[in-house]
Amino acid sequence: MSGINEDVGSIDHTHSKKIMGSYSVGEFVYEFTQGILIFMLFFFYEVEVGLASWITGLGLIIYALWDAINDPFIGYICDHPVRFTKKWGRRFPWMLIGYIPMLVFFVLIFSPPAVNAQEQPWIIFGWLVFTLCLFDTFETLFTNNYFGLFPDKFRSNEERVKASGIYVYLGIIGVVLANILPPMIIVFGNVGSYSIMAWISVSISFLCGFLMLPGIKDDKKKVEEYLAGYEEQEKEPFLATLKTALKQKSLIGFLFLFMAWIALTGMVQSSFLYWIRFIAFGSADDVLYIILFFLIGVFIGIPLWYKYYKKTGNNRKTMIYTSIGCIFLTLMLTFILDLVVLFIVIFIWGIAIGGFWVIYIPTYSDVIDESISNTGIRREGFYSGLRRFMSNFSSVISALLFAIVHELTGFVEIADKQTPLANLGILLLFGIIPASIMAVGLIIFWKLYDITPEKSRNIRAKLEQLKL
Repeated sequence: MSGINEDVGSIDHTHSKKIMGSYSVGEFVYEFTQGILIFMLFFFYEVEVGLASWITGLGLIIYALWDAINDPFIGYICDHPVRFTKKWGRRFPWMLIGYIPMLVFFVLIFSPPAVNAQEQPWIIFGWLVFTLCLFDTFETLFTNNYFGLFPDKFRSNEERVKASGIYVYLGIIGVVLANILPPMIIVFGNVGSYSIMAWISVSISFLCGFLMLPGIKDDKKKVEEYLAGYEEQEKEPFLATLKTALKQKSLIGFLFLFMAWIALTGMVQSSFLYWIRFIAFGSADDVLYIILFFLIGVFIGIPLWYKYYKKTGNNRKTMIYTSIGCIFLTLMLTFILDLVVLFIVIFIWGIAIGGFWVIYIPTYSDVIDESISNTGIRREGFYSGLRRFMSNFSSVISALLFAIVHELTGFVEIADKQTPLANLGILLLFGIIPASIMAVGLIIFWKLYDITPEKSRNIRAKLEQLKL
C-alpha cells in the first residue's frame, strides 16, 4: 500500500491554513533574500564594483570557513533550553533576535565604500567579508530556528505535505521576485542602483516579518513536553552530536543532493545576467522574460508533482525523478544561443524545479524523524544548521567556479564584450557544470538515502510510542 494519507498513530492535525500560510511567509523572505544574493552577489562585486574574480572568490572562501563553524554551532546552541525558553518558546525568540540585524547587513553588502576597486581592492575585500559574515551570523539565528520549527510544529505526514504546498508557492514567489525586482531597479554601470534595490528588498522583508509572527510561534504544549523530557535526556557535547549525525546515511544522502540542487539553481540563475549581457547583448529588462517563462513552468509543475507524490507517497522516488529532469534540462542550456529557444527550455526546466521544491521539505522532515527515532533526542536546530551550511557552501562553490572559469577563460571585469573563450566559459557555467554537480549529488542520494514509505511509517509509529 502507498500514499501519504496512510499516517500512523494519533498525531494531531491542529494547525489551520492561516497558520501554515503565516509560517510560510518566512520561506518567502528566505528565498527572496537568498535569491538576490545568489543572483547578484558575484556579478555585483566582479562586474559592477570591479573587484578581481580571484579576490572575490577569496572573500567567499573566508565566508565559507566562517559558515562551516557558525551554522551547526548556532543550531547546537539553539537546541538547548535557556532562561526564556519556557515563557517565549524554543525557536521564536531566536528568530526575533536574528531578523532585524539580518536585514541591516543585507543592505550593507550592497553598499560598499566608494573607492576604486582596481586601486584599493583590499578595502572592498574587507567590506565583502565583514558584511557577509555578520549577515550570515544573524541570518543563521533566524533560519536555523525557522527550518527547525517545521518538523516539530507539523508532526504528521499529511500536515507536512499540506503545509509544504503553501510553503512551496510562497517560496517560489520569493525566488521569482528575487529575479524580477533587481532588473527593474538596477542599471548596469550604476553601483548606487544596487543599494536602492537592497533597501527596497529589505523594506518588503520587514513588512513580511509582521505577517509571519503568528505562524512562527512555538506550540506551547510541545515546548512543555520538550522541557519535561529534556532533563531526562543524556547531554551530548557538540562534536559527539556531529559525529552521531554524520553516521546517519539518509542525512548524508539528502544533504549532498540538496547541496547539488542549490548549486544548480544558483549557477543557472546567476548565469541569466551574464548570458543576457554578453551572449545576447540585451538589457537587464530581458531577464524578466526569462523569469516569466520559468515562473509559468514552476506553477504548472507543482500541482503535477504534488499529485504524483500524493499518489505514491514515495519521497525517494520523487526526488530521483525530478532530479533527473533538472540534470537533463540544465545540460541543454549549454548549447542555447537563441532567446526564444531559451524561453522554451527554461519553461520546461521550471516544471522540473517545481517538483524538487514540492518534495524536499517532507524528505528533510523524514530524515529528522529518523534521527529522533534513533537517538530519542530532538535536534531540529542542529540539523537545520547542517542543512544551512550545505546550502551556503554550495553557493560558495558556485561562486568559486565562476571565479575559476572566468580566470581561465580570460573574462574581463567592467567590459562590454567578452572573447569567444570567455563566452564559452559563460555557457559552461550555465549548463554542463551545474548539471554535472547535480548528477554527482543524485548518485550519492541514490546510494545512501534508504527511507522508504514503509520505513517512514514505522519511524512515525515509534515516535508515537516514545511520545516524541
